[in-house]
Amino acid sequence: MNEVVLIITLSLVVIFSPYFAKLFKIPTTPVEIIFGAILGYIGLLYHDIYFELIAEVGFLYLMFIAGTEVNLKKVLKTNSSLMRRILFYIILLYAFSISFSLYLDLGKTFMVLLPLLSVGLIAPLFKEYGKTPWLTLSMTVGGIGEVVSIGVLTFSSAGLKFGFGIELATTIGALIFFILIILLLFKLLQLLFWWFPEVSTILMPHKDATEQDVRLSMGILFILIAVMLYLDLELAFGAFIAGIFIPTFFEHKHDLPEKLSSYGFGFLVPIFFVYIGTTFNLDALLMEGLVTKALIITMVMILMRVISAEVFVKELGRRDAILMGLSHAMPLTLLIAMATLAYHAHSIDKLHYYAFILASLFQVIIITITIRLIQGAKDDESETLESK
Repeated sequence: MNEVVLIITLSLVVIFSPYFAKLFKIPTTPVEIIFGAILGYIGLLYHDIYFELIAEVGFLYLMFIAGTEVNLKKVLKTNSSLMRRILFYIILLYAFSISFSLYLDLGKTFMVLLPLLSVGLIAPLFKEYGKTPWLTLSMTVGGIGEVVSIGVLTFSSAGLKFGFGIELATTIGALIFFILIILLLFKLLQLLFWWFPEVSTILMPHKDATEQDVRLSMGILFILIAVMLYLDLELAFGAFIAGIFIPTFFEHKHDLPEKLSSYGFGFLVPIFFVYIGTTFNLDALLMEGLVTKALIITMVMILMRVISAEVFVKELGRRDAILMGLSHAMPLTLLIAMATLAYHAHSIDKLHYYAFILASLFQVIIITITIRLIQGAKDDESETLESK
């Protein structure tokens, strides 16, 4: 009977979350997390092995979708001047993080958590605002930053799991080996599709009644996850790399990322966010200093990115640069994943673990509303100029 209640409750949350999001004029993601926290607190949702498994698959699928927004060919063609700005932007984030953590004596874990970048929640912004210049650049910068973040996440998780010894050195070696193999594979596939362009359409035909494009995409995803499992590396990294394969080598399938995204955001990804909500105990809101710490973390992470985004004023203008910086201040999935690893490894206490989860919620709500207000004001100005 418990399983029946769990399944029905999950189904109702997935169905009705978008309606509540429209009602309160906030994104669907925080609504799903809030529902997960409330329903988990009253006992309608609980930690079940199948629930946790589907949530883990949802997280990996979200990373996969994020990867489909990054075309490696276009990233590699980024002009050197812009690439220097991108690298400088990422360096600034880590510099701010290290300075802030040292000043407040917060420890090494905060140095890793505060500058995390993820394109997971940038993808939904494309659905709302389209491919604006600031979002396009945000995805490019975020994609490079996410590779760095996941590399740091992999290194950190190995350090927390094994300590700084021979096991960590082995893990780093495996990660370097994996990256080199992936780069070699990308190069070989680039040459293959250049010499034999028909191969891409054979693998993913334009007209296909058997959904071969989806089958191949899922195959690539799970093969890379299996490789990461074998190498004992962070699975999210493999899922993200798998997503990059799709737009990079199958550019003729323009609708495929949208098709994959629709399935993910319609089923797997919401379950992941609901599950995240169940990990937050509402009683924790009564913990002294929790909300204050969460708000401080939120504001620091936002300000770090907005200030660092000033390096892109030349390309975007100040307002769009601010929008780009804001779009990077929602690394919800990576932030929660890394905070969970740190908590289980006793690198942070329960108070700071809950503070990071609460901060990730604050970030999504504050950022999406702020972006909507700024973009709305910008659109109104454009309409006024056009009418004149």
